[in-house]
Amino acid sequence: MSATIVTVFGGSGFIGRHVVRELAKRGYRVRAAVRHPSRAGFLRTMGLPGQVEAVYADISDDDSVARALSGAQMAVNLVGILYETGKQTFDALQTEGAGRVAWTAKTKGIKRLVHVSAIGADEESAADYASSKGEGEQAVLDALPNAVILRPSIVFGSGDGFFNRFAAMAKYLPALPLLGGGHTRMQPVYVDDVADAVCTALADTSTSGKIYELGGPEAYTFKELMQIVLRETQRKRLLAPVPWGIAKLQGRILGLLPAPLLTLDQVKMLQSDNVVSDTAKAENRTIEALGITPKSVEAIVPGYLWMYRRQGQYQHDINRENA
Repeated sequence: MSATIVTVFGGSGFIGRHVVRELAKRGYRVRAAVRHPSRAGFLRTMGLPGQVEAVYADISDDDSVARALSGAQMAVNLVGILYETGKQTFDALQTEGAGRVAWTAKTKGIKRLVHVSAIGADEESAADYASSKGEGEQAVLDALPNAVILRPSIVFGSGDGFFNRFAAMAKYLPALPLLGGGHTRMQPVYVDDVADAVCTALADTSTSGKIYELGGPEAYTFKELMQIVLRETQRKRLLAPVPWGIAKLQGRILGLLPAPLLTLDQVKMLQSDNVVSDTAKAENRTIEALGITPKSVEAIVPGYLWMYRRQGQYQHDINRENA
């Protein structure tokens, strides 16, 4: 086991637990900085005894961030939200929180910081999610110009919030909505590949100061992704186009729910493609540039969407039998 301590903010989240596991596999000592350490005990099983610990941290609080970083040599920030609730706002977490982690890391002498943002991050974006991500990136680079920023597209894997959400909807709804007609393009990237990218960026100093865009091997339209969901869950559902005007109205209404299925801000995000840019490809700032061959949706998603079939894993895959 290495003596190097890596503090991972958001270590108990969907991406975080995979990053913690990969760091432990590579021999690092891992400090998962989370808001509820009592709920993160499962992280300890991802490494050798004493290799992984969960500590309290709230990235809106200077003191707790400083304590989480004390004695660490590297840091990863994975904290982010898809919608706002109470004090958990985009600005508080994705802009101010990101800057707080970076500036505190600088005062603690930490040289290697990987900040996980998102494709579409742009300070000028009309979507609050994307603009706060862009402002957060700038705050990080202002503090630590050598920080590495990773921008993944939609991240998928067992327990994800994308394929699982729509598969669950297909169990109960007669149709799945195609916002804007379902033409928006996305490039889903496997969560283990993102974790691999984080660990590689930490270890490889040639990545310093660069912004990488992480996407899977293929881009899909939103409609094509919904067709994959229906194929793998063996459900026959309508795919109903929803004009952007109606989608925005739905976002305003559904956004009032405690755990909204859709918000107006998400509708704004869906109006732009979520794929690796031509610039990132030309400048060799992709997941492949990190030495990673990304896994495809077709290779991974069938391994967990079977649970949404009427008879689970025992239901025959009719589509493949007829192929």
